[in-house]
Amino acid sequence: MGASRARLLSSHCISGGNAMKPPRRQFLHLMAGAVAQSAVPRAAQGQTYPTRPIRLIIPFPPGGGTDAIARPWAEKVKGFLGTVVVENQGGAGGSNGTAAVARARPDGYTILAGGTSVLVINPAASSRSLYDPIKDFAPIAILGTNPTSIAVHPAQPIRTLNELVVTLRPILGSCPMARRAWVRSIIWSASGSNF
Repeated sequence: MGASRARLLSSHCISGGNAMKPPRRQFLHLMAGAVAQSAVPRAAQGQTYPTRPIRLIIPFPPGGGTDAIARPWAEKVKGFLGTVVVENQGGAGGSNGTAAVARARPDGYTILAGGTSVLVINPAASSRSLYDPIKDFAPIAILGTNPTSIAVHPAQPIRTLNELVVTLRPILGSCPMARRAWVRSIIWSASGSNF
């Protein structure tokens, strides 16, 4: 170590020519903590996670959008999580696989790769949902997002979102109520137009 570095270090450790000493009470607390830490058995200090394979349930059949995101994620995390077993449990629009995760032991070894359809739409659309998305799940990560686009048949003269709004405005009143609300929300969120 160079002389200038040694002087810099010693200037931090010496105050007024005397070595700085921690107050006696602080020193005793630190020593008591060190002794207590070494006296606790390793098993009581907690185990590392995971100690066994993790089940990643995708509540849809293989080959869908969720599968395309979740499988590569499972491969990437194997390096630090160990084995991740991917299971596709399709059925009931994703509700069956999601319910299986909700019923699993809450120990972090069964996780769900699901999104809006299984955690928002299915419970809201069902009077007897198999799970409660608020009580049965805790979000841990966003693996991806799902962009949505608006398209028209090429024979239509519509080429921009504003042209779509202008075209839909006159016919909106004749649409059934559910479709009218859907069209309004899509157009308003995409363009900021309120009609």
